[in-house]
Amino acid sequence: MRPKILIADDHPLFRAAMHYALADIVGDNLIEADSYPQTHARLKSDTEIEIVFLDINMPGNEGLTGLSEIRACFPDVIVVMVSAEESPDLIRKAIDLGSSGYIPKSTPLPMLSDAVKKIIEGEQWLPDNISNALSELQDDEQSDFAHRMAQLTPHQFTVLKLISDGLLNKQIAYHLTISESTVKQHVSAVLRKLNVINRTQAGIIFKQLMGNK
Repeated sequence: MRPKILIADDHPLFRAAMHYALADIVGDNLIEADSYPQTHARLKSDTEIEIVFLDINMPGNEGLTGLSEIRACFPDVIVVMVSAEESPDLIRKAIDLGSSGYIPKSTPLPMLSDAVKKIIEGEQWLPDNISNALSELQDDEQSDFAHRMAQLTPHQFTVLKLISDGLLNKQIAYHLTISESTVKQHVSAVLRKLNVINRTQAGIIFKQLMGNK
């Protein structure tokens, strides 16, 4: 059975190129989104989506935050990052956060088709030149934080993201329409799971790992 794939990218020409590369693999079992909010809405409304090709810089997506949020909210969905950026450090972070691959937009169409086939078969895919560079960038502390963050529930991840934005408990409670005592419980759980001493440390490491400015 062919998997259902979501192409999440705000550039029509790249979405068209992806359609062309995937046509023989998944046929018409493709849907699109041109912003991160639309991507999240598609995933929420369609439980048959198995793979998302996610543009790092699409509207509404800050760095690798979209990847982490999808992994937290839809753990059974395979996420593959797509970007014009080819920074080994950024790619290392994406892999640590659970991306099943990283496809530069400069990837030739035949290679793109091969990448999708391997990802569907359960393999991780990276261009050869990038794979070699990543082997020198292993960051155990970063990998450990990413692993711990994967244990957060969707609500806890949202609270962590809002902490990193500098919001106080009262503001988070208003934003999420929950009580301040519930926010405090979430914050305590986040700090415990991430093994950090305070919310400031959690927010700083989160932003560094997400690649946010």
